[in-house]
Amino acid sequence: MKFSNPLIVVSNMEKSKRFYYEVLGLEVVVDFGANVTLTGGIALQTKDTWSTFIHKHDSEIVFGGNVAELYFEEDDFDGFIQKMNDIEDINYVHTIVEHSWGQRVVRFYDPDKHIIEVGENMIMVVRRFLNSGLSIEETAIRMDVPVDYVKSCLE
Repeated sequence: MKFSNPLIVVSNMEKSKRFYYEVLGLEVVVDFGANVTLTGGIALQTKDTWSTFIHKHDSEIVFGGNVAELYFEEDDFDGFIQKMNDIEDINYVHTIVEHSWGQRVVRFYDPDKHIIEVGENMIMVVRRFLNSGLSIEETAIRMDVPVDYVKSCLE
């Protein structure tokens, strides 16, 4: 058994492809019209075809459940946030928050209210703390991770 990829249902394929490209830089790898695979392995499926696959009525396909997300990490988190500030009509779950371990994240909805999280790459979090003057040991304490994890981020 091998996990292949996540699939999300979309109401407007062209709008979704444009969103994922403009906001996250994901490109179309395979386009079968009603089914599209993007770089990173995310598959998009049109709502009308999905409802026939699972033998449900369109009205039974509900968007915006806030029960799952697609998670991305970004090396240049500040640059990504600057890019987000230039994009109109982003519907935020929340703007930037910093988790207790120091990772900054932002969450927002795609056009069909699927949650997208973009987090600062954890290696960049380690580097940010070290560049601020913390030692490896202090960084491990700050992030609540083993010292070996911090050291592995520097290799």
